[in-house]
Amino acid sequence: MTIESTSPGAKAGTESVRRNNLGLILRAVLEEGEVTRARAAARVGLTRAAVSSLVEELLALDLLTESGKTFSGSAGRPGTVLKVSETGPAGLGVEINIDYVSVCAVGLGGTDRVRVTEHIDNRNTPPAEVLAHAARLTNRVITSTGEQGLRAVGVELALPGLVSGGMVRQAPNLGWYRVAAEGIFGQALSTLRPAGRALAVSSDNEANLAALAELWFGGLDGADGGGARGFLYLTGEIGVGGALVLQGELLRGAHGFAGEVGHVVVDPQGPLCGCGARGCLEQYAGQAALLRAAGIDPAAGVRGLGELEKRARAGDPGTLEVLRAAGDRMGLVLAGAVNLFDLDTVVLGGIYRDLMPWLAGAAEAQLADRVVSGRWRTDGSGLRASSLSGDAARGAAARVVRGVLADPAAYAAR
Repeated sequence: MTIESTSPGAKAGTESVRRNNLGLILRAVLEEGEVTRARAAARVGLTRAAVSSLVEELLALDLLTESGKTFSGSAGRPGTVLKVSETGPAGLGVEINIDYVSVCAVGLGGTDRVRVTEHIDNRNTPPAEVLAHAARLTNRVITSTGEQGLRAVGVELALPGLVSGGMVRQAPNLGWYRVAAEGIFGQALSTLRPAGRALAVSSDNEANLAALAELWFGGLDGADGGGARGFLYLTGEIGVGGALVLQGELLRGAHGFAGEVGHVVVDPQGPLCGCGARGCLEQYAGQAALLRAAGIDPAAGVRGLGELEKRARAGDPGTLEVLRAAGDRMGLVLAGAVNLFDLDTVVLGGIYRDLMPWLAGAAEAQLADRVVSGRWRTDGSGLRASSLSGDAARGAAARVVRGVLADPAAYAAR
């Protein structure tokens, strides 16, 4: 007589397989859009009986819905259609930048369901006050998601500067040094929701999260054969940030700070930067630098950028020269990154998306001249503007959701 093992190791192995298969089914349905149980079984390579059991569990968790009839065109009974739930879990992304705070909620399908953005200068405000304000906006979004039948399952903060271990190690443009952002924000949010379940809070650099949003939603994942598996995301705000994606994975570096392109030195004798060095790219291509060079008050913020773009569209020679010079400096730095990491694409986000028509010419010229072996594509496909989907708040929220997609059982346990 054969006795089935009941050792802890066997149980752990069975549980691991089940958890993995739950994620396989959930992701298969998401990728297909809508699918029958039979089609899901064929896609993931499991028996129909096994898939039906897993589907029932996912339905109970409100991760999937099932409705209607679909005819396969072959003999047999029609099947019901599975879709990812439009209610159920949602991830929250909170971007805290120099002159605004943006909070969004993303459902399982990856689309924005709720978004609140406030333009506010955070530079002369204590970190705890900024984070408390962000928590209040987040609480508003949580209420709105609940009204749509969504349940917030976690929050990710998208923060400027050097971010690791839940802390902003250094964000010169904000004046933040060793700020325990996750803890301060989490406490502020919990205070606002005394009867609510405490939400897990995580954090990352805002450029990293914007790059991930571009990878996941901007057509750069290579799934259609036309994507880029290696790209540099350069984002312009008051500061200049960057992130590197290689083979579909974010490159973090030895300390988690890879991609700080804004602090690559283009002129050792140049102006002093907030990081302590001289002549960083940020001092030539950051928002404040562009406005100042164009004779616009850097404190004008969004209005100043609107004026800058208006002048550029009108063909103002001085404005065009400011943007050409910034594009030239950017191209110099970008060419070095392309050579170093063998990239095939550079994405310009933040304020650069709208200013790209006037930055791209000079940047492309530097790339064409300096990328080794003439590898840079000169048809304009290598340097591209970010998609409307590629923002840090959405990337942060989507990363929370992807945690649910990867391990639905962990979500169930929470």
